[in-house]
Amino acid sequence: MGVRTKDPFDELLHRYRGLLFSLCSRFRHRGLDTDDLIQEATIALWRNRERLLSLSGPSQAALTWKIARNAVIDTLRRIEDSEALPESYDQREEDRSLVEELHEVIAQLDEPDRTIVTMKLEGYSYKEIAQELDTTEKNVSVRLVRVKDKLRKEMTK
Repeated sequence: MGVRTKDPFDELLHRYRGLLFSLCSRFRHRGLDTDDLIQEATIALWRNRERLLSLSGPSQAALTWKIARNAVIDTLRRIEDSEALPESYDQREEDRSLVEELHEVIAQLDEPDRTIVTMKLEGYSYKEIAQELDTTEKNVSVRLVRVKDKLRKEMTK
């Protein structure tokens, strides 16, 4: 009985599994999860396996990244082309209605939360908000985190 050697392509995939996962996680999009994107990237790597296996070290890593990234981008382009938005869709109008809805929810907040959020949206620093409200920066930070959670819940209802 002979010793079975690992397939060089399997070793390559094992070596760069973190790179593939990181890349594909960043590009998760429109119904495709990370596993779907990893599969597409793996297919592209398989098609280029001879070239990849002829390299080593940083050159192999760079080419692996480039091939996988291009495969993911191509996959997303194919999906986006097939899921075109209707011509009547107006992104600016949707953005305006979301901003209006957010301002309505902010208006319903109790004081000083409403003031904290409003000042933050206007670009004031935590220090400036704390001085205006005669409190600490830490208190402003904590209240802002809590308000963001509250707003997020209200906006996703």
